[in-house]
Amino acid sequence: MKIVLLDAITFGDTNLSGLDRFGEVKVYDKTTTDQTLARIQDTDVVVTNKVVITKEMMQKCKNLKLICIAATGMNNVDLESAKELGIAVKNVSGYSTDSVIQHTFSMLFYLMGSSRYYDESVRDGTYSHSGVFTDVSRPFFELKGKKWGIIGLGEIGRGVAKVASCFGSNVCYYSTSGKNNNAEYESVTLELLLSSCDIITIHAPLNNQTNNLLDYKQLSLCKEGAIVLNLGRGGIINENAVTKLVDEKNIYFGLDVFAKEPLPSESPLLGVKNKERLYMTPHIAWTSVEARDELIAGVIKNIAESF
Repeated sequence: MKIVLLDAITFGDTNLSGLDRFGEVKVYDKTTTDQTLARIQDTDVVVTNKVVITKEMMQKCKNLKLICIAATGMNNVDLESAKELGIAVKNVSGYSTDSVIQHTFSMLFYLMGSSRYYDESVRDGTYSHSGVFTDVSRPFFELKGKKWGIIGLGEIGRGVAKVASCFGSNVCYYSTSGKNNNAEYESVTLELLLSSCDIITIHAPLNNQTNNLLDYKQLSLCKEGAIVLNLGRGGIINENAVTKLVDEKNIYFGLDVFAKEPLPSESPLLGVKNKERLYMTPHIAWTSVEARDELIAGVIKNIAESF
């Protein structure tokens, strides 16, 4: 059996040797659109995280039997065409839940605690020369009693809700599909969630219901001092709206995902004036060492169950 990994750089230093038992394995760190067909044409199994596999490519791959998506989202493969051509497509779900939940709180505490400011005040000598044992110039607040709104109450959203409740936050949620009913938490409209919550976290997929869900008009509803974190998909939040609001209103944003990744160097997000109100990480919420190990284990399981 021939197996090819198209974008192994996304797995970091994760051990991939478990794949060797299936046969010949070729590993590529990155694969461009122009390189994809040549690399998959003679293989039995393709492993891809974000490299796109089109119908035209699959039609020219006579030996291809399985496409393993090393992720939960499956929008990078033409699923209908794969089915027509008899090519199985399998993803891995649930592997990064704990990692994303943890990163949600990491981003929150960084913004809520003015961590950038206080770290710099110590490093640049401001604290050393202050003559005071502490610094209360940037107030921060406790989670207890705060209203926390979750957009997308799937597995990750429920995990965040559970931890938030342990801190004493009052959790409500908005179902982007309109089908999610959870008696444990209050279901509210999007407008009420945005206008009333102190903390808003997004854990929804990108689809017709969520694309550009939060534009300038919607985000303008947020309270002064509100913190909005997007750990779902980049297209859910309008990035131009974020850029404007960071400099217009006392709202804090944490973004781990972007409409285009990697973030273009010309993105307006990189030019905001109030930098302390915007915290960005390069789509890493899913990447704990444990999550990546579990992801590869899931890929190996999918291959083993297919042959």
